[in-house]
Amino acid sequence: MDQAAGGSPQGGAQSLPVCYRHADRETGIRCTRCERPICPECMVSASVGFQCPDCVRGGSGTGHAPDASRPRTLAGGTVTADPRLLTKILIGINVAVFIAVHAWPSLLDDLFLLGVWPPAPYTPTEGVAEGEWYRLVTSMFTHNEIWHIGFNMLSLWWLGGPLEEALGRARYLAVYFVSGLAGSALAYLLASPTTATLGASGAIFGLFGATAVLMRRLNYDMRPIIALLVINLIFTFSPGFNISWQAHIGGLVAGVVTGYAMVHAPRRRRALVQYGTCALVLAVVVALTLLRTAQLT
Repeated sequence: MDQAAGGSPQGGAQSLPVCYRHADRETGIRCTRCERPICPECMVSASVGFQCPDCVRGGSGTGHAPDASRPRTLAGGTVTADPRLLTKILIGINVAVFIAVHAWPSLLDDLFLLGVWPPAPYTPTEGVAEGEWYRLVTSMFTHNEIWHIGFNMLSLWWLGGPLEEALGRARYLAVYFVSGLAGSALAYLLASPTTATLGASGAIFGLFGATAVLMRRLNYDMRPIIALLVINLIFTFSPGFNISWQAHIGGLVAGVVTGYAMVHAPRRRRALVQYGTCALVLAVVVALTLLRTAQLT
């Protein structure tokens, strides 16, 4: 929850900014869309932080308005009528693939992440090492067990919706895919090349990381998200669960890195820093994939 810090009287060295609508009221709260200071009377509660009346009405305001004609999210994205649209689409894709896999079981063999098959001394015929790089992506949307997809989709809905609203669609999608690919790359690099890996967990752990960064940026209580993350990490490293810890850690690290770039990028070079960071993480993904492929071929 946002905390209003105390300060010295207006005009002092430690004075707080004043509300953009009430010049006589100091405040430590800012609109999560346009970042203008707002007092308790002006703030409107939203799923992520508080917003000013102008942004809630969809207007740009005057004076300290954002540099775009339309209200912007905290990360600079465009505010949309349905802030959970991409989250719904991602869930829909995962569910559609799950249904397809159970309707045509042989399809599963072509979708999960696999380094190389069969193992030496036989001639390999399939796997990422054999040029099937698409598996790094398809494995992110593939589930075989009902409990697996159920848990992942609940997590995606719970984490993805607020994060999509806070970042905007394009930036949210970038964090999701970069995190998922980072998880796939680390699993490909460190796991046995004949181990089949599948699931959206790498991307979802990326959302965990980005959400933690966002909550820290908004001065929210970090204990709930940290507790939930610790519980998930305990399950990740517990024996007997057959969980790809490599995908979880790879996604988590990528989510923290890209999430930090999204919410802390300076305004003047916001897009450059945000998407440039995503490009650098993707470059690391490509490098790790090439390195592992060289080891296996």
